[in-house]
Amino acid sequence: MGAVLGHNQYGKAETRVVRVYRDADPHEVVDYNVSVAVVGDFAGIHVDGDNATCLTTDAMKNTVNAFAKEHGDAAREPETFGLALARHFVTDVDPVHRARITLEMYPWRRLHPHAFARDGGHVRTATVTYDGHDAWVVSGVTHLVLLKTTDSEFSGFLQERYTTLPPTHDRILATSLSASWQYDRIDMDFGTAWRAVRRTLLETFAEHDSRSVQHTLHDMGEAVVRSVDGVASIHLVMPNKHHLPIDLSRFGLENRNEVFVATTEPYGLIEATITR
Repeated sequence: MGAVLGHNQYGKAETRVVRVYRDADPHEVVDYNVSVAVVGDFAGIHVDGDNATCLTTDAMKNTVNAFAKEHGDAAREPETFGLALARHFVTDVDPVHRARITLEMYPWRRLHPHAFARDGGHVRTATVTYDGHDAWVVSGVTHLVLLKTTDSEFSGFLQERYTTLPPTHDRILATSLSASWQYDRIDMDFGTAWRAVRRTLLETFAEHDSRSVQHTLHDMGEAVVRSVDGVASIHLVMPNKHHLPIDLSRFGLENRNEVFVATTEPYGLIEATITR
């Protein structure tokens, strides 16, 4: 039986590009990590070693860099930058049938009209896919580290042979949130929508009376799809970053839920998708 080439794609991963906007004062900065993946008429490249349809990955890198200048307005937001790139690869490069652009946007906090400090509190993300007819836009945020010191409990859970965890009615809830949400259209203000989603996630986490990480995750996602126009669904991933009370009794001290060890592993990993 002969071998058959299945699904294949290729691209250029992690092209770093920083765009400074000097057309106004104060200056603006956007900082991206862009990955390109394309699908198309590439069987000959694999099977016959014929590179006639091969758009070089170096050209993809050059396109990302050039578009940061040529499509400067689009590059202000990762979603519109991704749409411009994806449409170009499908529309202007004959062998390409579909393009997926994945972007990480690193935030910078203004110190001065011309000076910035990197904000390490989160990374903004976007993934744009275009097939020549339809475009899909998924926005997101990663590494959003959250913690609340009370209004969090975990009790009433299943008891079986290997269950040793004691119930608690007052614990620290901490996580490093990753969330991604899909829009029901692409003719919208992505920056305003992204900020509204992030604000809703933060406010819901802070105010929620949590019975479990799952409970809080669901209410955060539900609040987003109910309140942010254009969001069709949201997927949340919330690792439970355990903070364990330290036994201080051997030092003659009582730990009233005040001193903890923050563990890195193992950890609970909770995720779910909430749709409108």
